[in-house]
Amino acid sequence: MAQIHVDIVSAEGQIHKGEASMVFAPAEMGEVGIAPRHSPLLTRLKPGAVRVRTPSGEELQFFVSGGILEVQPHLVTVLADTALRAKDADEASALKAKQNAEAALAGATSEMDLAKAQQEMVEASARLEFVRKLKAPGHH
Repeated sequence: MAQIHVDIVSAEGQIHKGEASMVFAPAEMGEVGIAPRHSPLLTRLKPGAVRVRTPSGEELQFFVSGGILEVQPHLVTVLADTALRAKDADEASALKAKQNAEAALAGATSEMDLAKAQQEMVEASARLEFVRKLKAPGHH
């Protein structure tokens, strides 16, 4: 079975490295599915889940707050602003981030503050949704 190498990196360092049979990522134009030998692609990512299907059929999930997706025929690189392994994601901290963002939004005094607070809100909401989907019944 054809495989593609996946590298997920964030400012905190290497998050994941390994082979995959398929990778799904939240590109700006919508979710993209990348199979081995995909044509080269460079696109921005929006907050959401990057899903890596391993050759054994297991699906690994990572939350990214945004970043860049670079695709070469045999390599997918995700350069995430921040990234979180599914196993490290917890609802309490995601909910706190969303509440902090809501407070920042309410207290924003300038357009600059407002834009930053709105961006944080988008990220925090996407992160919370990611965590809740992981805990949904019927989700492995």
